[in-house]
Amino acid sequence: MSLILVAVISLGAIGLISAVILYVASKKFAVYEDPRIAQVAEVLPQANCGGCGFPGCSGFAAACVKAGSLEGKMCPVGGQPTMEKVASILGLEAAASEPKVAVVRCNGTCANRPKQTQYDGVRSCVVANSTFGGETGCTFGCLGCGDCVSACQFDAIHMNPETGLPEVDESKCTACGACSKACPRNIIEIRPKGKNNRRVYVQCVNKDKGAVARKACAAACIGCGKCVKVCPFEAITLENNLAYIDPAKCKSCRKCEMECPQQAIVAVNFPPRKPKAEAPAAEKTAVEKTVAASPKTEAVKNETVTSATAPAAEAPKNTEA
Repeated sequence: MSLILVAVISLGAIGLISAVILYVASKKFAVYEDPRIAQVAEVLPQANCGGCGFPGCSGFAAACVKAGSLEGKMCPVGGQPTMEKVASILGLEAAASEPKVAVVRCNGTCANRPKQTQYDGVRSCVVANSTFGGETGCTFGCLGCGDCVSACQFDAIHMNPETGLPEVDESKCTACGACSKACPRNIIEIRPKGKNNRRVYVQCVNKDKGAVARKACAAACIGCGKCVKVCPFEAITLENNLAYIDPAKCKSCRKCEMECPQQAIVAVNFPPRKPKAEAPAAEKTAVEKTVAASPKTEAVKNETVTSATAPAAEAPKNTEA
């Protein structure tokens, strides 16, 4: 009995001493956390997508509180409403930010870019890109394995079985950038939605020379530079045989779209172009009648008929004996 009592007292003493040590250590090494961090994290969508550039929503909340400013910070999932809530918690002003969306900069459909080989490996763009150049002749375009679809947490991107390319649902896309990071060939870009949700961009990332690029894909940019010359706002640059449109400078005049011989420049959500107006049929008929009835025309006609019907002049007779 005494042995059991000694064991219980010893364990109790050890527990008490350990508790005192832990209490002292917690007080000595305590890290103060601003309560506003938890408040900011609470209003964030908790998607932890990393689109803000920080490790998750908690990291973004800590950065907002510690910096004391929201300049250059944006939650792509929550958008402007969420940033306004964050600003109210911190007593700051949320600067207006332009909404963005993911765009697929590849038009290498099955028709434009026929397959030359068959890939039987792991259905992963990363694996396919590291093991071989792809099933087509273009080593820059979409591999079609759908890594971007798997990376999207918002069901905003899907593979089109007819074209073999990913398509973005603008109504669901939050511009978090997960699909862009998942693509090993960087064909998905996060761009501003543009005024009235309209934007113009080059739907190609092929950096080969013109003849090589056109042979690999019928819709590839050939680096001819016509779009650069026609742009009145200097929004287009040509580098490594590839044109790029700066969304900050582009005014959506669409001159480059009309000038591109490869139709590699696309204009999204614009109304269809109106066909050139032709003269009405009645007006054409009136003009034709006026021309036909003019005296000059009649004179020309009569002269033509006279010269055509007049008998040929007889040759002079030979009077020599």
